[in-house]
Amino acid sequence: MPELPDVEGFRRTFAAAVHRRRVLGLHADPAIVRNTTPQALGRALHGARFEAPRRHGKWLMCPAGARILVLHFGMTGGLRWVAGGGPRHPHDRLVLVLGGSRPEGELRYRSQRKLGGVWLATAGGDVIGELGPDARDTPPHEVAAHVAGRRAALKAVLLDQRTVAGLGNLTSDEILWRAGLDPRRRASALDEDDLRAFGSALRWVLERACAAGRVPDRSGWLTGARRRDGRCPRCGTPLRRAAVAGRTTYWCPACQR
Repeated sequence: MPELPDVEGFRRTFAAAVHRRRVLGLHADPAIVRNTTPQALGRALHGARFEAPRRHGKWLMCPAGARILVLHFGMTGGLRWVAGGGPRHPHDRLVLVLGGSRPEGELRYRSQRKLGGVWLATAGGDVIGELGPDARDTPPHEVAAHVAGRRAALKAVLLDQRTVAGLGNLTSDEILWRAGLDPRRRASALDEDDLRAFGSALRWVLERACAAGRVPDRSGWLTGARRRDGRCPRCGTPLRRAAVAGRTTYWCPACQR
């Protein structure tokens, strides 16, 4: 499932594709257009030039004058730039045909499943809704303050987008492993040292994952050891695996007491 680092990569893809280009055409699967119709979406954006997109949590907001195209990627969504067009994939749910002072091409929102979607919003309106502060753009100590005091398990608190926006299953596990915090522990039980460790791990993980456009599964990362026979990259202890907050969770019983 795309998480904050993935959507940060999609933001860069969108920004590069729309720079000095305008919308020449639009094709959309009605199943992923949430608050309007494909025809109305096309009329609203035809001829528009997108400004720099911005991300909040797992959402991408793409302003075009008085309108904002809002993208959410669900479990399988992603963005691809195809220079010059070419054959489309059956799972290309939204296609923006772009051209102008630069060569034409298509920006394609591709998703095997239709759990994400696109919305059309008005500039100045409430786009974020009940989302909490962005996990990357908010100072780590402020994110830690939002987490502290919650009575739920740490993993559940981090996955709640109303508490902090953008963290998902992989990022949450990676951050808690690096901070040495058990995902089942109550957030309200964290002391000042725990919160500092959490904030430091949050910053470290998101900086590197956003640079990669995903949560890396390389050596030295918990993500690279997420399997039934996986061992802790730090101490070699066999990893524990269980459902926490309804999600498959990995942690080291030695490092995350």
